Amino acid sequence: MCGIVGYVGRSPAAPILIAGLRRLEYRGYDSAGLALQEGASIVTARAVGKVVRLADKVRLEWSEVRQAQCTAGIAHTRWATHGAPTEANAHPHMDASRRIALVHNGIIENYRVIRTKLEAKGHRFDSETDTEALSRLVGEFYRGDLRKAVIQALRQVEGAYGIAVISADEPGKIVVARKGSPLVIGVGDGECLVASDASALIAHTRRVIYLDDGDVAVVTADSVDITDLNDSPMDRDVAELGIEVGAVEKGGFEHFMLKEIFEQPESVRNALRGRLDVPNGTAVLSGLSSSARELVEMQRITMVGCGTSLHAGMVGDFAFEDVAEIPTEAQQAAEFRYRNPLVDGRDLVIGISQSGETADTLAAIREAKDKGAMVIGLVNVVGSTIARETGRGVYLHAGPEISVASTKAFTGQVAVLLLMALKLGRGRRLSRERGQFLAAEIGRLPELIERVLLQNDAIAKVAEGLVRHEHAFFLGRGPMYPVALEGALKLKEISYIHAEGYHAAELKHGPIALLTPGVPVVVLANRSPVTDKVLSNAEECKARGARIIAVITEGGAGAAVADDVICIPDCDPLVATVPMAVALQLLAYHVARLRGCGIDQPRNLAKSVTVE
Repeated sequence: MCGIVGYVGRSPAAPILIAGLRRLEYRGYDSAGLALQEGASIVTARAVGKVVRLADKVRLEWSEVRQAQCTAGIAHTRWATHGAPTEANAHPHMDASRRIALVHNGIIENYRVIRTKLEAKGHRFDSETDTEALSRLVGEFYRGDLRKAVIQALRQVEGAYGIAVISADEPGKIVVARKGSPLVIGVGDGECLVASDASALIAHTRRVIYLDDGDVAVVTADSVDITDLNDSPMDRDVAELGIEVGAVEKGGFEHFMLKEIFEQPESVRNALRGRLDVPNGTAVLSGLSSSARELVEMQRITMVGCGTSLHAGMVGDFAFEDVAEIPTEAQQAAEFRYRNPLVDGRDLVIGISQSGETADTLAAIREAKDKGAMVIGLVNVVGSTIARETGRGVYLHAGPEISVASTKAFTGQVAVLLLMALKLGRGRRLSRERGQFLAAEIGRLPELIERVLLQNDAIAKVAEGLVRHEHAFFLGRGPMYPVALEGALKLKEISYIHAEGYHAAELKHGPIALLTPGVPVVVLANRSPVTDKVLSNAEECKARGARIIAVITEGGAGAAVADDVICIPDCDPLVATVPMAVALQLLAYHVARLRGCGIDQPRNLAKSVTVE
């Protein structure tokens, strides 16, 4: 969940590393640091807090002349796992000789064992981290060949890692390795970069090499040499990045989250482009690589994901059962792996992950593959581990998502799941007429989102009524129940208001005891077969003094019971989950903005959860 950047070339490394860290700060912002090869030594700088504090420290302590002499280095922005966010715990970490520096993303599960053995040899540790155990272990094995030392150390490691290592004795060289934590190498003209996310590379090169688990690479300005942990050479293709520099900049918006909310008409349009076949009432999803017979014989679908991706899967649960008439279940990915799931060759397991690197989801799809299930990935990042390991699936094409709180990835996931339900339904029992209607409704999604975005100022006004509260309820039924969960998650993530999403029918079975006068209750009451039921639940809350914020269909029922109203366009109830989610994203954003919260980088959170 941390950010790693490395550079080796002919330019001053420090400004390139710091610029890369700024692009990766959404992956961790507890502390930051860098290490540079300077002559025959390693120099480091570390700072607690965001990257700007590291940048200030480097500017004040290192002259431009000194920086210009250092053309190779590694850097890191941390999301704390072992040890508090302190300068001592910040990366890079050194070996005992202070001539080897290492940065690490992941968790070394057996670090206590390694640390104990090293302490018995006389090592005195400077930090509380698991990473320092690895840096010192590399130093123990170093005999003039950094790559071999790294390989020997990693053979003793249990856990997940993406690492970059430099040595004062081998100038112009970075050794990198990965297992369960992504690393990508950028290949430039007389320079190479490494990073935990390709967004750190796009200002320098579009040519990248994605490392696989078990890869160890020696990176110089002019070469990339990859082996495995057995020292056998490995071939990895050079791929072309498909993103632009502007995609990872704010573009005039106050926050990345707001920018990404407003990008959703285009991101959903990209997710749908070339995939809708309205005349035949179906979808074209070549990435599934499934025959018509496989689709017909499929007996069950299980979707695995975490957080926002799990909520998207729960919407997909309703879509697959209603449209395709296939028994479906959305499961928390961390539970799937450990509950001995009942899946076999007639099951489809869909791994949903924005990054394609989520550790629990990756473990779940590996378990499903081991049990013989058909496994596909629904991810946003091309070249990600889930995309490569499943071998088939559907990309979201949502573009980079920098804000920690996911927005366009969620709506893209739901849009693609609706397409998949449509395709599966038409391959089974869904009529052409019903398929044509649904295809046309799905095709309206970009326009429906645009109409919600036009209400931005009005939603900001509604948000003023939530700012002073510390608790909020979200109520929904049917496919709007997972949207209620997602709306509550967004509010708690970025505004720090304690918010809970409930199935509206469950309200009177316990949660209503928590209601006190004035507590905001956000009621998702779009046009659907259960609208009247949801509004009855709203009346129950109203009778106990709650403040009702109703999100209703334009011209529909619900305004009478509400203190505030937000409208979404009229559309099919399954399709309505997307504009409803966008309305709740705007509501959460404006509440957080009015409360003065760090919206793009909320406390204690990081974007890509690559550890269990």
